[in-house]
Amino acid sequence: MQKAELRKKYLEKRKALSYDEASLLSEKIFSNFIDFFKLRKGQKVHLFIPIKKFKEIDTFLFIKLFWKKEIRVFVPKIVGDQLISVEIFEDSVFETHSWGIFEPVSNKDSGETFFDYIITPLLYCDPKGNRIGYGKGFYDGFFQSISQDSLKIGVNYFNPNEIIDDVWENDIPLDYLVTPTEVLSFFTGGRE
Repeated sequence: MQKAELRKKYLEKRKALSYDEASLLSEKIFSNFIDFFKLRKGQKVHLFIPIKKFKEIDTFLFIKLFWKKEIRVFVPKIVGDQLISVEIFEDSVFETHSWGIFEPVSNKDSGETFFDYIITPLLYCDPKGNRIGYGKGFYDGFFQSISQDSLKIGVNYFNPNEIIDDVWENDIPLDYLVTPTEVLSFFTGGRE
């Protein structure tokens, strides 16, 4: 299927979830993540802050655990037409952007180019690790600007079933996908 069709289909599927269903699925994704990946003090994790009205995966579950384990936490912020990486702390100040996006007040780019894990938002991911976001291309640009050794991990409510037919040359696939039922690796092209 084409990206536009899949984007529409999975936006509708996510919209059909109740807030309770989204919360339960988020907890299962979180559990699968912590069971699969080895978390250690001092690691650096970049992850998105969820937009509740869009029923995005609840990454506050991750953030609380990372701070408890003394893992450094970075979040994206769009400044101009670029995605920067802002380090956040328990006392960081946040505001709600005009689009309803909760983000840090700080515009200070951390300058980090390596992250142990980049927990990536998406609407759909296919069985080859190709992802569909909201169509702005911010994460593709971000992925190009960082170390290729950083693990790109998608989180999604839905398992990959359909192939994306119109993958572009500059699209950068994920390394892993975490769903409520499994963790998939795209290094080997199969399930782990």
